[in-house]
Amino acid sequence: MLSKNYSEFLFEAGTDEAGRGCLAGPVTAAAVILPKDFENEWFKDSKQLSESKRFLLKPIIEASCVCFAVTHFDPPIIDEINILNASINAMRESLLKLNPIPEFIIVDGNRFKPLPNIPHQCIIKGDSKYLSIAAASILAKTYRDEYMNQIHEEFPMYNWKQNKGYPTQEHREAIRKYGTTPYHRMSFKLLPEQLKLDF
Repeated sequence: MLSKNYSEFLFEAGTDEAGRGCLAGPVTAAAVILPKDFENEWFKDSKQLSESKRFLLKPIIEASCVCFAVTHFDPPIIDEINILNASINAMRESLLKLNPIPEFIIVDGNRFKPLPNIPHQCIIKGDSKYLSIAAASILAKTYRDEYMNQIHEEFPMYNWKQNKGYPTQEHREAIRKYGTTPYHRMSFKLLPEQLKLDF
């Protein structure tokens, strides 16, 4: 059973990201403030939910929440500032878009850069412990999946509709055969034997 709140604040926001370990596509973060009385029996860690369940929950979260925001950081930014900073900054940007402004923030994971005047708490595996982080996780994942489905149409040979940019054997074989695209993260080890890729 997921807990509703970590703090006593009315406007407590949960935040999480998706796509950190991918070779292609953005890292996507979401932030959500849920009402105190929010309940849904389907809620679990978004990684444990099927894709179809996540997409069924997405409009429920959007209709029920106090507010939400989603942010994509594309590969050039990831390559410039590294994936950890891109993940944290995408979460921060999503939180800054919220209206009302959060009074307290709970963050999935163990790293975050504080926002001025807003206390926060990092929670390892927070998406399996707190509703608002689970909701943020679901939104981050579904918005990113939609993005990957769109760019799949542009580069179908990588099968991003299926692998969502993760380092599957099929994805790596496609990189080996076709090279890279503007959606690939050039700072990542795209092929196992790679020392440096010059495409």
